[in-house]
Amino acid sequence: MPTGRVRWFDANKGYGFIATDQGKDVFLPAAALPQGTTTLRKGTKVEFSVIDGHKGPQAMGVKPIAAGPSLVKATRPKPDDMAAIVEDLIQLLDKAGNDLRRHHYPSPADSKKLATVMRALADDFDVQE
Repeated sequence: MPTGRVRWFDANKGYGFIATDQGKDVFLPAAALPQGTTTLRKGTKVEFSVIDGHKGPQAMGVKPIAAGPSLVKATRPKPDDMAAIVEDLIQLLDKAGNDLRRHHYPSPADSKKLATVMRALADDFDVQE
């Protein structure tokens, strides 16, 4: 059974590609994923069968062998840095809360800054093992 690594997979599109150990790309449809699996992380080592699809080789019966590396986990800030970021976020939220108590939403610039910081911080905390 051939093996390879997931080059990319987009659950919204319902497909991706596997780079085989022989260096060829194989189409990866969502239907080929194991039951209960909706996505595969880039770099995940997989074992699969190959059939000839109407546009070239296509993977079927995909079985993950080893999880791919977590880019988020590898680039996660140090705890001391995260503490400073959390404290800054608390100050931004406190300012936004005070504005809301006065029946005013924060300015568009402050709202955008707050939303950006919260999304980035959420990504740093949400590391998939």
